[in-house]
Amino acid sequence: MAHPDLQDIIGKIACGDVVPYLGPGVLFDVKHAVSGDAMPADSDSLIITMNRGRPMAPKLMYEFPRAAMNQELKRGRRFIEQFLTKLYGEQEWTRAALHDWLKDIKPAYVIDINRDTQLQDSFADKPHLLIQGVARVGGTDFRYILNEYDGESYRAVTVETAAFGLPKLFKPLGSPAPQPTYIASDADFVDYITELMGGFGVPSFIKDYRKGKQYLFLGMRFTRDTERMVMSDIIHDAAEPAGWALIAEPTEKERRYCKKKKIEIIEMDVPAFLEETRGTVAA
Repeated sequence: MAHPDLQDIIGKIACGDVVPYLGPGVLFDVKHAVSGDAMPADSDSLIITMNRGRPMAPKLMYEFPRAAMNQELKRGRRFIEQFLTKLYGEQEWTRAALHDWLKDIKPAYVIDINRDTQLQDSFADKPHLLIQGVARVGGTDFRYILNEYDGESYRAVTVETAAFGLPKLFKPLGSPAPQPTYIASDADFVDYITELMGGFGVPSFIKDYRKGKQYLFLGMRFTRDTERMVMSDIIHDAAEPAGWALIAEPTEKERRYCKKKKIEIIEMDVPAFLEETRGTVAA
């Protein structure tokens, strides 16, 4: 099957018509700076790392939120936050080639469901808005935190005071910086998705900005209901077709789901995509 014109898609990312949506597969080449171990990013590797290098019971290995819920019940919610902060915020990792590629393109809006800081690092030399997902918080229905980066440091802002003309980095599942916040356990996802479906998980300026956008899903699989539900609400009001997903060997379930969501599958993985688009930076 012929691939869509990748150069055209890249050009649309640069001009803001197509939004990159990043999943765990974009971190395929990231290694620990000292040990050389791969960065835990997908469900299985996160569970094994959280459990000190050992797999958990098969029912808990189903997906990370289930395993995280098990550990939260045993050790407390703080344990999950400390684990993710130490993993992604206190250790040195090599750069992902995809993030370097994306940095050169300078997109106006990026969605990243990973919990690391590489996307934020890519924008460390320029002002931007950071939107982090939060769950199970009191005193508000909203399930996001807004911070504005001035080129040196972050400061908390509101929807009313945010400079939404800046590049927008959306981290729905959180990150360690500027303050640790994560969507991790089953309880987190139940709360977050409930409020997301109610319209409280996305700032109003993003709701306006996203209308009619298309998406390029990079390193993202559509085999888990949890991630599919988050994605479906975050890309609400997308164009038709909604975009493209890089999946080298899609399952029948993924084919059906993407067809339903009007997402075209490009049977290619992230390394092959980078190889084919090497040196391509849209003007």
